[in-house]
Amino acid sequence: MPLTTLNLENSSNDASVRRALTSLSATVFKSRRIVVVTGAGISCSCGIPDFRSSDGLYNLVKQQYPDVVLKGRDLFDASLFRDKTSTAVFYTFISGLKAAIDKAEPSPTHHFLTTLDKKGKLLRSYTQNIDGLEERSGLVGTGSPSSAEAGPSKGPKPKIGKDVKNIQLHGDIHRVRCTACSASYPCSEEHMEAFQKGTSPECPECKQRCDDRVARSARPLRVGHLRPAIVLYDEAHPLGDDIATIQTTDLGKRPDLLIIMGTSLKVHGLKKLVKEFAKTVKQGSTTSTATPKVIFVNKTAPAAEWSNIIDTHVEGTTDEWVERVTSDWKHSRPADWESQLTLREIVTAKADKASSSKVASDIKLAKPRAKVTKRAGSNEENIAPPPKASKTTVPPPQETTVEKKTESSKKSTKVVDKPAAIKDAVSTRIFASATSVKNKTKKPTKSSTSAEKEDVLPASTKGKEVVKRASTPPPRASRPSDPPLSPSKRQNVECHYSASDEEPSHPRKRQRSMDGLGENSLRSLFDPNELSAC
Repeated sequence: MPLTTLNLENSSNDASVRRALTSLSATVFKSRRIVVVTGAGISCSCGIPDFRSSDGLYNLVKQQYPDVVLKGRDLFDASLFRDKTSTAVFYTFISGLKAAIDKAEPSPTHHFLTTLDKKGKLLRSYTQNIDGLEERSGLVGTGSPSSAEAGPSKGPKPKIGKDVKNIQLHGDIHRVRCTACSASYPCSEEHMEAFQKGTSPECPECKQRCDDRVARSARPLRVGHLRPAIVLYDEAHPLGDDIATIQTTDLGKRPDLLIIMGTSLKVHGLKKLVKEFAKTVKQGSTTSTATPKVIFVNKTAPAAEWSNIIDTHVEGTTDEWVERVTSDWKHSRPADWESQLTLREIVTAKADKASSSKVASDIKLAKPRAKVTKRAGSNEENIAPPPKASKTTVPPPQETTVEKKTESSKKSTKVVDKPAAIKDAVSTRIFASATSVKNKTKKPTKSSTSAEKEDVLPASTKGKEVVKRASTPPPRASRPSDPPLSPSKRQNVECHYSASDEEPSHPRKRQRSMDGLGENSLRSLFDPNELSAC
């Protein structure tokens, strides 16, 4: 596919350019695995100058230090550390650049990269920038706290986290690195003050190790100095092995779109990376050849060597193009922009809700709410609750009468149901058993078949209203088939009763007449007066 150039300024007047840009936007939001390569051009709108333009960093270096360096590129070459003067100029210049970066804010292009990541379309972002604005916009990078340790990172080979989406190919200006032991630290105000003076502070890790050796009378070691953790020309990247591994992994995932923004593609290492990704994107394409797969967005056109690699060149600023893509995306697919919570946000929201409910319950237990009562027939609330009734004795249940027909007499009798029925029943059984034994000695008469009703008044109710209750139920009549007692047996039975109280005098007879109840239990249930009445 030949290289096509689209000018953003002509989109308002040329309908064909406008349609081509709309189609290009659709290619972006229809892709699923996008690889983005960025340069210093995406940070120009933030107030940070680029390197090779007329007002870039190289020309600024020439204006400030005309006698020290011949080219601006020499200030970012690893050979500058051979000379103390060039090293001091480098530190001073970096301190000013760091101050400008700290005041800058992420551009729309940085936020567009974060949007691609949130929509699940960004496979990886590779940047030449050292400002770290991608991390500030929300994209996890090699300089982010989640991937880089907040404290010192010991060892010559620091690791890159698995969740990193932005790879900084030229390092991070927000960190410093030791020239001897490669220990990495966050760039602090103390480091910036030393850099402004053209000096570099000593490495605390090397200093501690040297002091420990001197304390035990050992040979001291060389103490390294801290320098900005950026990668200069002709210098190996301390994370080079990890970056190569990530790049190989991304190539194996078959990306379907490559976007290059804000770079002139002059650095050898970056040129090699772009060519490998462009080849993979075109080989794995399943769409028509007319669909662009490699998009280049920059003010200046690419070199001639890229004519067979880049499909479309968007001439203009990166911020203007990403805003147009976002607008077309929202217009074509509004459902993609509906607010959707991620799994992490859902878990966080549930945890916050659980903690808030627990705090509310604790407060409720600590300070109980006042009771709210409603008056019957009204909607008034906050009425004081009625005073609690004082404890009083519960009155005894009312007496109820139940008609009961006995089998023998077939006559209805009234039985009094009251709390003292248990005592009455036991006393009645005692009296009935004693009477039945005595009646066996006599001939059955009409008066013995039915019991006469008597009024029994307990001793505890003396002086009170008299309540009638049924007397002893009629004893069971003797069977007509039973033979009469002989005179000897009748005399033996009658001798155990006294005429005064009609109570069995023999202990064994008395125990049998009580139906197994012990004497102690009877005394505990009845008053002596009631027992004597029986």
